[in-house]
Amino acid sequence: MTSNQIAAALRSRIISGEFAYESRLPNVRDLAAEYHTSQQTAAAAYAALEGMGMVRVGRGKQGTVVTAGPPASAHLGTFSPPDLTAANAWTPASGQESTEETTSVRQITATPVMVEWGIPEGTEVVERTRIRAIDGTPVQHKITVMPYELAAKRPEGFDGVPPMLAPVGAPLVKAPDGVRMSDWLGWDVIGTECSITAEPMDQAASEALGLPVDVPGFRVLGIARNSQGGVAYATVTTAPLHHRVTLNITEDQA
Repeated sequence: MTSNQIAAALRSRIISGEFAYESRLPNVRDLAAEYHTSQQTAAAAYAALEGMGMVRVGRGKQGTVVTAGPPASAHLGTFSPPDLTAANAWTPASGQESTEETTSVRQITATPVMVEWGIPEGTEVVERTRIRAIDGTPVQHKITVMPYELAAKRPEGFDGVPPMLAPVGAPLVKAPDGVRMSDWLGWDVIGTECSITAEPMDQAASEALGLPVDVPGFRVLGIARNSQGGVAYATVTTAPLHHRVTLNITEDQA
């Protein structure tokens, strides 16, 4: 196993409570034996966890101690911007050139992970994958998942392939100015729940961004719900930790 894979495995054991806060982890020699690797690789795994703030690596008899408690989750509140059509979700902060490319469109049955998001088991869904880049460097991996019946919708008066079923390489279709894509396509979206975590990237995101598998990154999960409480669509955006995720909240002054 690589050091990143060992670090990911240890992180899971810490999160599960197997290694509690302030408990001592195996020494490097024992860790290397447990994972059938070299002591150098085991030490690198501990260094990666220390960089994430999950352990403290001491010298000699001090050993490596867990510094992370149970996973924490904070709800910052619920906000209603006065004009949702004014939102621009993808704008580089420094004025650099941004591009976006669809790399995969496929119809599949909802996976166990999607079921956890609230998409019923057995649902036929469309999964679209996009890569966003700044000045030619990939910086975001994004998947969008929605039931096929929603993905197949066409806006009134729109001819051709439904926008969410457009194949790789097809021109990007956008809603008219001042209209949300969800409203244009009749998805009945009334709100979105977002969660942002820092965790090891999955293989697909790592490969798309040219990074080693299991390195830490930002993971932004957005679940859009309809007026019946069902899931209209879900998005998962992954970005390297050295990037920033920003959000503007505008209060209605009326």
